[in-house]
Amino acid sequence: MPMPRWWAHMNKWTFNPAELKRGKRPVIIHVGRTSGREYQTPLDAFRVHGGYLFVPVYGVESDWVRNVLAAGSARLRTGGTEVVVTKPRLIDKATAFALLPEGTQRPSKWLKLEQYLLTDLAASAH
Repeated sequence: MPMPRWWAHMNKWTFNPAELKRGKRPVIIHVGRTSGREYQTPLDAFRVHGGYLFVPVYGVESDWVRNVLAAGSARLRTGGTEVVVTKPRLIDKATAFALLPEGTQRPSKWLKLEQYLLTDLAASAH
């Protein structure tokens, strides 16, 4: 089972603002499905061949996951740069783990995550 939803709500008001201020974690910038508002969510993102793999610690029903899937793209700020990610899709744990670079720490087993979000890196416009 992913982290409990109540924990996500608490983090939205405590952990997330602190992490955004620190600027150390990757941040996905996504648009709300119904509000049209832009949101910034700090999270775990791993560079994989051709794109990024995201760890939805609160499950794939999290707003940020649903927003990115609905929009078909998002922006990712990581390492001082911002990129566009496209073609979001859910993949299973075995596929996700096979994509992670050797030596990358896997999410804790107690989270029991079965799906991950994979995106492509948009081609840069020149």
